[in-house]
Amino acid sequence: MTRTTARAGRDRGPGGRAPRGGGTARAALGAVLAAGLTVLALLAGPLSAPARAAAAASSPGDTWIAELAVEGGDDTNVVAAAGAVRLAGTTVRAQSARSPLAEGELLLAPRRTATPVDRVAADVTADLPPGAEVLVDVRGLRADGTWSGWVTTGPGPAVLPEATTQVQVRATLVAGPAGSGPALQRLWLAADRTRAAAPAVPTTIPIPAVSTRVFATREGLVGGTTANGHVITPRDHFVALPSRRGLSPRNTGDYTAKVCAPNGRCAWSPVWDVGPWNTTDDYWNPSAVRQSWKGLPHGTPEAQAAHQQRYNGGKDGFGRTVANPAGIDLADGTFSDDLALTDNSWVTVTYLWTATGPSGLARPTGAPTLVVRSAPTDTSSAVGAVAAGARVAVACSAAGRLRSGTQGTSSSWLRIGPNQYVPAAGVEAPRVASC
Repeated sequence: MTRTTARAGRDRGPGGRAPRGGGTARAALGAVLAAGLTVLALLAGPLSAPARAAAAASSPGDTWIAELAVEGGDDTNVVAAAGAVRLAGTTVRAQSARSPLAEGELLLAPRRTATPVDRVAADVTADLPPGAEVLVDVRGLRADGTWSGWVTTGPGPAVLPEATTQVQVRATLVAGPAGSGPALQRLWLAADRTRAAAPAVPTTIPIPAVSTRVFATREGLVGGTTANGHVITPRDHFVALPSRRGLSPRNTGDYTAKVCAPNGRCAWSPVWDVGPWNTTDDYWNPSAVRQSWKGLPHGTPEAQAAHQQRYNGGKDGFGRTVANPAGIDLADGTFSDDLALTDNSWVTVTYLWTATGPSGLARPTGAPTLVVRSAPTDTSSAVGAVAAGARVAVACSAAGRLRSGTQGTSSSWLRIGPNQYVPAAGVEAPRVASC
């Protein structure tokens, strides 16, 4: 579970010791790997009973104290100073949601475990001003080489969809209504395995992705900073979804949405912002694991239900009256250039990370997108675009027009959907069967 302990007074390090040193590059909390619960107790004090139970529920497992370091360029709006990780500023980052609360994100380095694990518990020690939060999410590297969706810890451990030997943890710091943010002092983690090894599933049988029909609006907000720290540029290519559980780290396509408009065009865009309207509405997940509004039908955004049926009194999670049913926001380039939309529209969204199977990353040369063609040739009609770095599902390869790109020179084209092809020379992808 996530235990957040509010403390007053001077910040302390592990075991109540004052941290040594300081500065903004590294939190002086000590990168301590716990060799066992006895050592951990000596270093960090007593754990809550649920956390002890989670750590000891099955064996073998792994326990560690995270090194709370702000470095490497993949953290957002956080600094390490005076023995704690804090918000660097009061700028709101969830641009699409128009959230009134400042937030920042600490992305820890992936951790490799000695044995497969499928559950991660977290204990958080932080100073929390009124209304402030520290949210801890976990994801696991899957057998197909992609990351699972983020799973939130608290009030119990995060249960991953499949066992893994590599996990990554993300801590989101959210300020209270008065603007004061938390001071994260310690993050203790325990991973173990709760399920018996599942029978091997042939890798040739992929799990299909979830698709829903939702209302799309244009985000705009050029010059603003998204939830993952990306500064929005004119004609940008990304989308926003109303939950951090599908938020990609900056400049990655780990979580990519395929958005198809009524005109037949489709866009593959990374999820780089949180919104519209809400920030805890992972409506693409089934009710059993959906973070909020579990009573709504699978695939129905809370904003849509609030607008159409006056669900939650017609208000969003911040108490604002919902003016439209939007379940996704589109950056200007995705909206106008990729989908050729001229107004807000109902679209079909496929949440590609909910699937398993072969996939690749778009690596276009000298352009922000890779053009998608209706056939494996440059002379066929353009039917959409894949943003640089976005992930695509790869069904098979077809022989076509010779192309050169970041991945070399090849006459192979990859089918990424019905009558949707991109040149293999522009996609970092595994070898797949012929169509």
